[in-house]
Amino acid sequence: MTSTIPQARTGYTVPAVVGAQLCVPLVTGDRIGYANLDHAASAPCLERVRDAVNELLPWYASVHRGAGLASQVSTRVYEQARDTLRRFVGARSSDTVVFTRNTTDSLNLLARSLPRRTAVVLFDTEHHAALLPWRGPNVRRVRTPDSAGAAVPALEAALRECPQGPRLVVVTGASNVTGELWPVAELAQVARRHGARIVLDAAQLAPHRPVDIKALDVDYVVLSGHKLYAPFGAGALIGRADWLQAADPYLVGGGATKNVVDWGDHLGVAWSAVPERHEAGSPNVAGVHALAAACDTFIQHGWDQVEAHERTLLARLREGLATVPGLHELSLFDAEHDRVGVVSFTIDGLDAGLVAAALSAEYGIGVRDGAFCAHIATRRLLGRAGSTEQRALRASLGLGSTAEHVDRLVGALRRLVAEGPRAAYHQVDGRWVPVDDQRPLPPFVAG
Repeated sequence: MTSTIPQARTGYTVPAVVGAQLCVPLVTGDRIGYANLDHAASAPCLERVRDAVNELLPWYASVHRGAGLASQVSTRVYEQARDTLRRFVGARSSDTVVFTRNTTDSLNLLARSLPRRTAVVLFDTEHHAALLPWRGPNVRRVRTPDSAGAAVPALEAALRECPQGPRLVVVTGASNVTGELWPVAELAQVARRHGARIVLDAAQLAPHRPVDIKALDVDYVVLSGHKLYAPFGAGALIGRADWLQAADPYLVGGGATKNVVDWGDHLGVAWSAVPERHEAGSPNVAGVHALAAACDTFIQHGWDQVEAHERTLLARLREGLATVPGLHELSLFDAEHDRVGVVSFTIDGLDAGLVAAALSAEYGIGVRDGAFCAHIATRRLLGRAGSTEQRALRASLGLGSTAEHVDRLVGALRRLVAEGPRAAYHQVDGRWVPVDDQRPLPPFVAG
């Protein structure tokens, strides 16, 4: 049964996360409940995921080819997880599920499995995981327009210019910088008209909204467990098998090989079929089981309460941030565009890194500062906002977020604007930290 916790002042019930009662020390010597507003980087572990992993660990053993009962149990758990992932993304019966480390690993695997001379089209504000794996003369990077509607004709124009042959469109579901949703279904229709396949980077979308391969009409979906409340090192590439089946594995070793023969001057290798073809080495059965448990939690719980909880907090957050003097919210498209619970912003006259450090040390709030592994997107939006800075602040909501967290952030930012940090800070290795920071670390952290 799914463990749940009522979230204060939203009125909605969502799956419970580990660490919801975590208290952290402040530079004042006090302690306060941790306000985790950095879900977009890595989400906390679901209680159900923790319990599922603990349940598996006594049975943990090698996956595939083991005769022992524990190996057979681990193998069944690993293979059953593929069915759970298929249900989670509404996959076609013919789609394969390849387990990877994360979204980055999944996209690099797909990039190395493309047929020769595949033309790749993507927008230039993608996360680096989706921006960088595609190399060579057949890659078209389309400048992201100022409106979501304009993305459709921009893709149409780019595909018209592509050479004949296989084509792949790369698109994100939700921006990791602004949270704004991309018109995936409409972009998929354009791809279809031009005989192109499309891969959906669902790393930021899947933890917040349902993903349906068939409804969106995409060919591949990639996602990460650590974004999806399953921080045990597993991700997945889900989609059509033919390109993956035709490609040599980019990671070779045990499991990827069906047969190896010594021909004297060279080794003859017959690769396994997908998905094992691209899962060389000892599989991460605990991570895969955790990912499946997270997906199953969302399937069982449903999305209505999750979405309503987040929309309530997001509206509260954006309304509160609008009251902070000198704060500028970043947006790819427009302020009213639909988005998940991610907000990036700058504050006039305040260094983003210093603000993030003060929020942590003085208020017990975790946010992200930087360019969020989407340098082109972040710096372009900073320029559009009239900022000369190269870094922004990002607050991101999730299942562990509460109204008190949001209100504490808004109040802290207003105080920082009015009075500045209360503690003294200096830079160490390029990061702002409190001078003579005496906050105790937990005992399991060395030194």
